[in-house]
Amino acid sequence: MVGNDKDGAQQAPVDPLFLFGCGLLWHKTADAGAGWELIRGLKSRDIAVRAIARAWLAKAQNLRLPAASLPDWEAATGGASGLEAAQRHNNLIEVVGMNTPYGLEIIDSCLHCNMRIESCFCNLSPEMLKSFSAASHQSTYPGGALLFVEGQKPRGAFVLCSGRVKLSTTSREGKVLILKIAQPGEALGLSAAISGTEYELTAETTGPCQVTFVERETFIKLVEKNGELGLRTAQALSWEFQSAYRDIQELVLARSSAGKLARLLLSWTGGRETGNSEIRIRASLTHEEMAQMIGASRETVTRVLSDLKKKEWIRLDGSTLVIRNRTALETLAA
Repeated sequence: MVGNDKDGAQQAPVDPLFLFGCGLLWHKTADAGAGWELIRGLKSRDIAVRAIARAWLAKAQNLRLPAASLPDWEAATGGASGLEAAQRHNNLIEVVGMNTPYGLEIIDSCLHCNMRIESCFCNLSPEMLKSFSAASHQSTYPGGALLFVEGQKPRGAFVLCSGRVKLSTTSREGKVLILKIAQPGEALGLSAAISGTEYELTAETTGPCQVTFVERETFIKLVEKNGELGLRTAQALSWEFQSAYRDIQELVLARSSAGKLARLLLSWTGGRETGNSEIRIRASLTHEEMAQMIGASRETVTRVLSDLKKKEWIRLDGSTLVIRNRTALETLAA
């Protein structure tokens, strides 16, 4: 059976045996093209294909594959299929991976970071920060890179230094729900690293990011030996739980898709009170991604945004979203 992707184009089914072979190739040689085939397998409607993809990705020790769109991938491989296409894609990734700075400032140590903000792990005492920095390492990722995937065994915990990361989950039917967009200072994969259970979510960068990573075993030892780090970890987990609770509450209590979308748009204002003046927001999500955040279809989001523009509650200036009537949106979201 041939399925459809989000743009309505037909998507060829994935052969489970071919995917299993890609898993062997990626596990033995770290072939990035084969790894991408596994990522694509996660989107399959075939339960067996998704199970094979999850099983191989759970063995991952290092996930840094650019999560480019399938049409871009096909273009990059010249329309080739199978392992030939995977090898071409691997060569493409090697070229992309050489441009490590991505216009970002390189930070070698948490001690000398000038991007430190008010967060659980940025505000450690100098002595603890020195120990944490010595136990971790910093990496720079392009947009669309996967830090970890849902169902993967935890390698460790991540602290987002700069950029933003999309956290999502996928249902058995292949429906994607974006739970949140992580901001600088947030810890990612922390609960899985502490409990030793599989990552609950998939973390994908939305643009160039700088990330601090600490291996699970090292992190556990640091927590066991240092009460301050243990307290900071507990605070981060508590904040993560409270944030998830608020997001679920807002998602469930909103009576309509229009109300949910209004809540999402208002959340981007950061609580800014501007009276009757307009609020300008840099819109970085596609209609598809907005739909995944509120549990609706892309068509519904497009229709609701069009209605809001006709009512002159919002307008678009290029890629900038302008909220013209915040009070009306708050009433819709209530």
